[in-house]
Amino acid sequence: MRQQAVNLYGMKVSGHQARARSYLIKADIPFHERAFDAGHYMKTVLPKAGGLRTMPTMEFPDGSVIRDSSAIIDHFEQQSGFTFSPTTPKQRFFSRLFDVIGAEGMLRPGMHYRWNFDEENGAFLLSQTLMSLPKGIDGLEKIVEAEHGEMRNGTKKFGVNPDTYALIEAMFADQLAAYNAHFSEYPYLLGGRPCIGDFGLMIFLHAHLGRDPKPLSIMQKKAMAVLRYTERMNQRDADWVEFPDWEETYLKNDEIPETLLNLARVMAEDFVPETLAAAKAINDWLAEQGDAASGTFAERGVGFGEFELRGQTISAMAQPYRFYRLKRAQDEYETMGEQDKADLRALLDACNMTPILDAKLDRGIGWKDNREIWL
Repeated sequence: MRQQAVNLYGMKVSGHQARARSYLIKADIPFHERAFDAGHYMKTVLPKAGGLRTMPTMEFPDGSVIRDSSAIIDHFEQQSGFTFSPTTPKQRFFSRLFDVIGAEGMLRPGMHYRWNFDEENGAFLLSQTLMSLPKGIDGLEKIVEAEHGEMRNGTKKFGVNPDTYALIEAMFADQLAAYNAHFSEYPYLLGGRPCIGDFGLMIFLHAHLGRDPKPLSIMQKKAMAVLRYTERMNQRDADWVEFPDWEETYLKNDEIPETLLNLARVMAEDFVPETLAAAKAINDWLAEQGDAASGTFAERGVGFGEFELRGQTISAMAQPYRFYRLKRAQDEYETMGEQDKADLRALLDACNMTPILDAKLDRGIGWKDNREIWL
């Protein structure tokens, strides 16, 4: 018997909604995307989601609720026996690594190309937002426009400001070229089957950069293989007419293809220095807190980290969530045998990613009652 559909609350424009939606499609899990409403959602769903109105939030037929796209995927992966998790060590690590890169390493171009091109994106974002909100509220359009203005201004906390626009665009051009080179040869990150990292990439590569008119036009002109990849990730079947001889399996012999190593190398230029700067900023903040009680809510931002990119100083909000996800990759490394560790380090050395193995917080982060907490 086919399982009952779950309800997915959020918005089409939400990046984390895109991550969860892609997973549900590929896992063939029936679901309904629901708009926020002032009735059932506010009275029943939101209190069970820790009172946090974030996207996505999932409601199950029995009334239970899960907030956060990664928690939703974790739930179904555990139920299915980790269907979309490779079984070999190096591939498991890279799957987890690109999950973090998708959620955090693509944030600057994702925010810049969404919010700083109002002429191209404004009407699209307004209509996409309005369709997911309660109907019949007087002045709703003006309210949404004001909120969008606040979000546009809020990009500055991620290091997106007029002084960095040209840098972000130049780096995104290099990143997009590296993504395109890989997805011209492989249907997914690790071969013929999506992994956890593929779903992480949907946060910005699809929801922001592959749908908003301005960045979509760039992708359509310069990275058709990436655009096809984002389409493929939102189809239940393989959707790979350009890959007729592939099987729906991960690459054999724990292979990490050269195109993926090159992509990791390109992403490391931004991801590594920001991760190291964020770890220092958060650890300094933790030291100031003293022995705060275990179970304290872990805010998404606690101070700012500064780092250099191509001769420019970037100041970006330090987000503990980055390390909550990064620890998954670090844990994969710690469980490896010595030879696998040495092999992985050689790969990470080749793509300048090795420092992330030791980029850790002085206090762990856990999950309780649909909220991240300090352990």
